[in-house]
Amino acid sequence: MEMRVRASDILPADEEALLVGRVWSRQADGPCVVLVRKGQLLDLSVLAPTVSMLLELPDLARRLQSTDFADLGPLEAYLDGSAGELLAPCDLQAVKAAGVTFADSMLERVIEEQARGDASRAEAVRAKLAPVIGDSLRGVVAGSEQAARVKALLQDMGLWSQYLEVGIGPDAEIFTKAQPMSSVGCGARVGIHPMSEWNNPEPEVVLAIRSDGAIVGAALGNDVNLRDVEGRSALLLGKAKDNNASSAIGPFIRLFDATFRLADLEAATVSLRVEGRDGFVMTGESAMAAISRSPSDLARQLLNRNHQYPDGAMLFLGTMFAPVKDRRGPGQGFTHELGDRVEIATPTLGRLINWVDRSDACPEWQFGTGALIRNLARRGLLAG
Repeated sequence: MEMRVRASDILPADEEALLVGRVWSRQADGPCVVLVRKGQLLDLSVLAPTVSMLLELPDLARRLQSTDFADLGPLEAYLDGSAGELLAPCDLQAVKAAGVTFADSMLERVIEEQARGDASRAEAVRAKLAPVIGDSLRGVVAGSEQAARVKALLQDMGLWSQYLEVGIGPDAEIFTKAQPMSSVGCGARVGIHPMSEWNNPEPEVVLAIRSDGAIVGAALGNDVNLRDVEGRSALLLGKAKDNNASSAIGPFIRLFDATFRLADLEAATVSLRVEGRDGFVMTGESAMAAISRSPSDLARQLLNRNHQYPDGAMLFLGTMFAPVKDRRGPGQGFTHELGDRVEIATPTLGRLINWVDRSDACPEWQFGTGALIRNLARRGLLAG
């Protein structure tokens, strides 16, 4: 399977979409904040040396209408490697995630818990729980009176779970997905910890949030997940979620403007396609409208008077998919194999494409905040 991404594969359907991101430029010998315009990448260093600082600028959409930005060359040259590479479109922002925000994935978390991380038990548990819990959760707004009634009913049946508590209770699950600058971009390999035998992609919408809590845009994300590890114990969430190359964001952040608003994002349908070297193909799609908490509510629960993010945050909104298609045998459900091509897409945000490898085989994350500061200082981008 060719590990190649082309510009036409990843850009949104709307050619006028306002897209910002990051590339590693061979010419600059460092990361550059870029604007995508008609397939070309324009250097935004004159506005801000980091994406985090760029998103803090007032009236950003108007500022990006300028034609005075230096041309870094075609996007294609950063996808074929001749001019550099495409990076995740965020840098100093915290990378956070909301869990258990869709009914189907909520059910799967309960199944993982009941199966104790054993994929061979999942089908039997699913057959027992899905008719009861699945029907109860659909259409329930988290924190509502209806949710409270569902909780009381499931508690009486002995079916309540810590995952249902954060799924439909008043308080969302917000956790740290990855360290700032550790996420990989479109076209990169994503990592599965070698200890895992039951894992999956988690296709999600990712909000770009300023330090004042304003949601300024969105990207696509893959919150790579180890189902067997988290299923053994919820206290292993960090090991299940935060590994080398286990967070992918991209291809770019689409900024909100007159043509793209939060309401458009809430109406989006996100698709998933997994293609394996073994000929296995899994596809699916799901609507953002099925989310149990609004993006605005999740952003408020993330960033508020009790918890600040001075460099902003990227917030995964939770997965709407629960891949269960058998792969290794009847009743085994889905798990990744090395070399899988994973495509997450929606017309307004484009396509995020990655290939699966072991986390210890993916390139090590070595360019952190200290390296960024030194690099920007050497290039004279920190003056003032």
